Amino acid sequence: MAAINEPGWDLVHRPLKMPWMGIAVAILVFSIFVVLTVLLGTSDTGISFRPEDKVAMIVIGAALSSVFLLLTRPRLRVGSDGVGVRNFFSERVIPWGEVRSVRLRPGGGWARLELPDDEYIPLVAVQATDGERAIRALEEYYRLEARFRAAHDDPAVGADR
Repeated sequence: MAAINEPGWDLVHRPLKMPWMGIAVAILVFSIFVVLTVLLGTSDTGISFRPEDKVAMIVIGAALSSVFLLLTRPRLRVGSDGVGVRNFFSERVIPWGEVRSVRLRPGGGWARLELPDDEYIPLVAVQATDGERAIRALEEYYRLEARFRAAHDDPAVGADR
């Protein structure tokens, strides 16, 4: 759960199942495009696929596969500076002064980092499908939150957990 070699972060958590699913689907999609490209030739209707068409098919397969590789990106990091959240397209570090709580709601697919003014950021890295592993990550988060929250002035922030 905690990564070695990430200085400044006391907890680094990534989902377990979702990245493997993303890699498997990316390989499957790319393989299908490669097989289709190899099988494309001249049809009985007179349509022929030139080398440029075959290259385009491979490029399209690679592009579609790369979309599924986005499933490998989510990560949660916790340190003295705040909470680092990386979802599919962006990464953001939220200072402790802005963090209200982290919750894994019943029936929810992943946890969420609750911010002031009823805003939140989905924590796609903490997946409900990871079961006990996700619970251990949240327990470690709460332990670190208590430690780092003591260094900030506003005791009301985070008290609504």
